[in-house]
Amino acid sequence: MERLAPSPFPPDFLFGVASAAYQIEGALSDDGRIPSHWDVFARTAGDGMGSDHYHRYRDDIALMASLGILSYHFSIAWPRVITEDRKPNPKGLAFYHRLLDALAAHHIIPMITLYHWDLPEWLARRGGWVNRDTAGYFTDYAELMLTTYGDRVPLWITHYDPWSASFRGYGWGQHAPGHQDWGEAFSAAHHLLLAHGRVVEGFRGLNLRAQIGVALRFTPVIAETEREEDARAAQRADSFYNRWFLDPLFGCGYPADALKPFDLPRLLDHRHLPEDDLAVIGAPMDFLGINYFGSQRVRHRAEDPLTPVSWSLSTVWEEPQLLPDALYRLLTRLSREYPTIPLYITANGVSDADSIDPTGHIRDGRRQRYLGEHLVQAGRAVQEGVALKGYYVWSFLDGFDWNNGYQTRYGLVYVDYATQERRLKDSALWYRRFLAGEEDA
Repeated sequence: MERLAPSPFPPDFLFGVASAAYQIEGALSDDGRIPSHWDVFARTAGDGMGSDHYHRYRDDIALMASLGILSYHFSIAWPRVITEDRKPNPKGLAFYHRLLDALAAHHIIPMITLYHWDLPEWLARRGGWVNRDTAGYFTDYAELMLTTYGDRVPLWITHYDPWSASFRGYGWGQHAPGHQDWGEAFSAAHHLLLAHGRVVEGFRGLNLRAQIGVALRFTPVIAETEREEDARAAQRADSFYNRWFLDPLFGCGYPADALKPFDLPRLLDHRHLPEDDLAVIGAPMDFLGINYFGSQRVRHRAEDPLTPVSWSLSTVWEEPQLLPDALYRLLTRLSREYPTIPLYITANGVSDADSIDPTGHIRDGRRQRYLGEHLVQAGRAVQEGVALKGYYVWSFLDGFDWNNGYQTRYGLVYVDYATQERRLKDSALWYRRFLAGEEDA
């Protein structure tokens, strides 16, 4: 691995870890929590214990502090804090106050995501994100969170990866609610964006000493060859996988080259959009979050290119390419095309089937190399003037994986799901040394 010497990161750079409520909290029916659509979708994936963070958060945060973590990016579980009759759940609200107390005691800065995919099931029954009313319900929920915790949290994120919430959830059916309807998928995407914009507008009226943004999934796309047809395929894929959310958030509308292959609902034809939707979606943010896990190589395949599912196959995707310099190219691209907005890497990590060896160690050298190499590329971007303000490892704890249940692990910290014992993996020990200035990336 390359060396980071001297460190290019400024003294106020936030090195942190990240997690999602549904993946680690467990306690799916404790203290008034109501079901989410993931509870229904993943019913056969496990018992809902997760990593039992709901009951073990104090020890988990103490462990976090022992690693020298500066900031914790986590999400609030919407079903834990709002009842089915749209009233606040005092016990759920009290949990996040206790969590923030524990972070404050260890001088760890919170970054909170309002929506990391755990939609209340009662809203899913009403159409979920396909129903425009859900944007209104989300705005009400967000206002309660911002007024309840706003003076305690400096960094707020509306949505984590709305691309997956809409397209994987309503188009491919890989995520909750498991629908396979591309008209629904694009409507859901639009309503997620609309909800974001409304929350940003409301945030400004609260006069909080805080900042707000969104965390988008980015997958840099590389054409497999220099052939013109592969280059066009890569451009289409980039529009769909990267620019579909990015462009309207920055006032550019939906990318026309991604619209063409789909028989889209009239909703997404700019001539038929409800008045002012795009203006609301483009409400100025304070920062942009980047969820990055790998790049992709694509090549054109000609058969049936005009239907959504076959179009996704017509740009054939290989396994994710773990090419660290793709993160550097992504950061410099965003800095060049959107030069006025600060950036945070809100999630970066790699999964593996980690296990404890006979000596009691979890030797996840692949993850350690991945993190080190990507930190080098983040550092390169900072040296070249990119306004990158923080880097969060995905994830702090092992937990439920959206695609593979409990079969793969992302955490720096190993969780024995049977006993709930925590063990530091080699990557966690490396990250501690890195944060202490004892080891280069």
